[in-house]
Amino acid sequence: MPQTTLMKNLLAGAALFALGAVTVWLARPAVVEAQSERVYELRTYHCMPGRLEALKTRFREHTTKLFAKHGMKNIGYWIPSDAPDSQNTLIYILAHESRDAAKKSWTDFGNDPEWKRVLDASEKDGKIVEKVDSVYMTPTDFSALK
Repeated sequence: MPQTTLMKNLLAGAALFALGAVTVWLARPAVVEAQSERVYELRTYHCMPGRLEALKTRFREHTTKLFAKHGMKNIGYWIPSDAPDSQNTLIYILAHESRDAAKKSWTDFGNDPEWKRVLDASEKDGKIVEKVDSVYMTPTDFSALK
């Protein structure tokens, strides 16, 4: 299967799988809030060979908490089921109140001294991430996810 087709299938599969998790998140009791500007960000991390476990550890122990600290809502995290992508790929979705909020959150996250410390410590054995793909998504009017 060509790389482009495989990536499109992975992204589509991750988005569909995430819908179930997000539906549960949306069903929680909550105060009604205006979400007309809310955006979701689908991110795909392609790791250096042999470094996926280091990335998963970094996310599990640090990154998800730092995202929350900087206003990003963790929706879900996935590893592709099939090789070779299952060996070097992490896919996840974040929610942001708006594109402007996303930009601010990423800037603040990148400047956070704790993140810089975690990044340096996690990469003491070498670089982890080779490439990051990011896609901002806006729910359709017929989506269960708004």
